[in-house]
Amino acid sequence: MKQAMENKNFTATLLVDQTPEQVFNAVKNVRGWWSENIEGGTENLNDVFKYHYEDIHLAKIKLIEVLPNKKIVWYVIENRFNFTKDQEEWTGDQMIFEITEKGNQTQLQFTQVGLVPEYECYEICFSSWNHYILDSLQSLITTGKGLPTIKEGKGKSLSS
Repeated sequence: MKQAMENKNFTATLLVDQTPEQVFNAVKNVRGWWSENIEGGTENLNDVFKYHYEDIHLAKIKLIEVLPNKKIVWYVIENRFNFTKDQEEWTGDQMIFEITEKGNQTQLQFTQVGLVPEYECYEICFSSWNHYILDSLQSLITTGKGLPTIKEGKGKSLSS
């Protein structure tokens, strides 16, 4: 497990004993590792899902690339934080999940293209992604149980 800044974009990488297919299926199970507060599809090309965390973070994300057992790319259509001056940080960013075989192991590299140290949310987002990728997603891949944010009451929403 390591985290690095490649081209200043946030990157987190993990190496597991599971197959590329198992890693791919875990990544698609967004409710199993990121948050149970997800509405919409998270598995197929052109799926759009909405994420929220209380009234602190709302996002609308589209799957723009899905290559089975190799790569998933999300595009942030809309995003709002209640703790940043720039309410649209993340809007237009891409989250890339790249899966490669490394000997008899599988490497997952997560990159958020656009999440750079200049962002107001960088420190919080850095810490959060490290938890969700390196702890929760890795746990989902290796044990079948992730550590997602649990379901809240009634969901919030962005425009449809």
